[in-house]
Amino acid sequence: MEEPREILEHMRGRYPEKFVPENRIFEKIRRGDHLFVGTGCGEPQHLVSALAAYVETHPKAVFDAEVFQVWTLGVAPYADEKFSSNFRHNSFFIGDNTRAAVNEGLADYTPVFLSQVPDLFYHKYVGIDVALVQTSCPDRNGYMSLGVSVDITKAAVEQASLVICQVNRYMPRVHGDTFIHMDDVDFILPYDEELLEYKPDAQGEITDQIGKYVARLVEDGDTVQVGYGSLPNAVMANLEGKSHLGVHTELLSDGLVNLIKKGVIDNSMKTVNRGKTVATFCMGTKSTYEFLDDNPSIEFMTIDYTNNPLVIAQHRNMVAINSALEMDLTGQASAESLGKVFYSGIGGQADFMRGAVLAPRGKTILALPSTADNDEISRILPLIREGAGVTLIRGDVHYVVTEYGIAYLHGKNVRERAMELIAIAHPKFRPWLIQEAKRNNLIYKDQAFIPGKAGEYPEELENYRRTHKDVEVLLRPVKISDEPLLKDFFYSLSDESMYRRFVSRRQDMPHVRLQGFVVIDYTKEMAILAVLPGGEKETIAGMGEYSINEGSHTAEVAFVVKDEYHNQGIGTELLAYLTQLAKRAGLNGFTAEVLVENKPMLHVFEKMGFDIERALSSGVYELIISFRT
Repeated sequence: MEEPREILEHMRGRYPEKFVPENRIFEKIRRGDHLFVGTGCGEPQHLVSALAAYVETHPKAVFDAEVFQVWTLGVAPYADEKFSSNFRHNSFFIGDNTRAAVNEGLADYTPVFLSQVPDLFYHKYVGIDVALVQTSCPDRNGYMSLGVSVDITKAAVEQASLVICQVNRYMPRVHGDTFIHMDDVDFILPYDEELLEYKPDAQGEITDQIGKYVARLVEDGDTVQVGYGSLPNAVMANLEGKSHLGVHTELLSDGLVNLIKKGVIDNSMKTVNRGKTVATFCMGTKSTYEFLDDNPSIEFMTIDYTNNPLVIAQHRNMVAINSALEMDLTGQASAESLGKVFYSGIGGQADFMRGAVLAPRGKTILALPSTADNDEISRILPLIREGAGVTLIRGDVHYVVTEYGIAYLHGKNVRERAMELIAIAHPKFRPWLIQEAKRNNLIYKDQAFIPGKAGEYPEELENYRRTHKDVEVLLRPVKISDEPLLKDFFYSLSDESMYRRFVSRRQDMPHVRLQGFVVIDYTKEMAILAVLPGGEKETIAGMGEYSINEGSHTAEVAFVVKDEYHNQGIGTELLAYLTQLAKRAGLNGFTAEVLVENKPMLHVFEKMGFDIERALSSGVYELIISFRT
């Protein structure tokens, strides 16, 4: 079998007119041409550098050329002010190397869904005269792979009048819709150099915690899409316990490849392209590029396929996981700008989030740290900042995840959304968010709030239990955002259950009363919900609470279970857990009021092994309960 270099030399003999010196190649570029440069890690670095060097030595050869690119990680001389008369950069997605130029007015940004860019090329809305791309070595049939950058590159090659190709033996031969033929390129410039690598910042405690929360939302057999950066890598690292995941994504990263190698991703349950990992470009490291080379389980397709919301929506259990720079309390998010400062771009996340919303049992997850700039800026804002681009509208996002928890927004009204997001904002900004939400009429004007550590949700107290009747429940503290859930819970109780719980015939449960159950000072009281796991909307099966009695080191305790779950052991588990927490807090016991007729509740207290003193008054037992050491 011929080696790649032998094949290339054979092609040189077959196509001598395509193998010419650099200067002769660049002479073909005309003034005012529209140039395209390959994407991200697929950027032909030597080709771009050589063009810049040519322009420096031939300053009058190229004027007013427009350079299009999705994203540059490497050299970007066309954005340098010294080349301002030669090139004008126009980016579909802003990278670190071009951000300053765009915001200083020295380069342009075209906001567009990336899935639509090939159509701009095909219909000549954006003309491409010259394409500078990088490929693998040709095979014996003359086919070269675009490797790690197919995205909009394939369309640019197909539409360009002049195609200049840097052939690089380090570029992997990737399967799928990645191939172009020697007949379809005008010039070949063989030059071997290591591909650009993308190495995001190392994971920290915050990104790892976010990854753990996101992993809770991903189920076995889901098909996933993830964005780029340290946060998605943290998510991937926390998916190692899953099985039979599939991938249909824009970007293939090191994190996804690691899951493929470990067998977590096998694509066996995908409804489209079963058995195949589908992406459109890759930003990773050398080991990932080597894994892609001639791997038939990986297929790269053009971006108008991978990012087409109608294609994405065909995937059952599609989960789109993306990030944002900031979002507001109504659910709008910006991933492309910080106020008036252009930062990145629309990219593909809107395509995937909308496709996942339409997919059967699809879900969208927006993951972001709660703050920026060393906790000086909240990423969750009262309102989106003036000038910010709204990348995701209020209907695009199902879940929002920060290091402080998970907020579920789908189907929630603005008031509920605001409270959900305040609950997962950084604690230092929650009082401000409450105040601003009131001022903007997003929440109740009388919304109570306990600032500081006393009001922070104690996630470490979440605890799964299985009752003696084999019912699994999540016992968790109540959150400030639980008011709608508790309202439904209380109104689902029978009149008898309400009477037994509150020793009152009062049946209403307005906001002013509900607040007393969800706005908790955890240093003085505790409220625990028994939640049935499963489903996007939680179902409360029971609730227990205690409040410390002033003047004694005891607490008044009460609990209630939804009628349909009576005699399932839920009340027992609630009381047992409240007892455990009370003992941990150093309390000596409980007090309780129980109607004489409420024999089931009395039985629960009696079987706990407490020392109980009873006093009967007007049909109500007043219990004094001492813990046994």
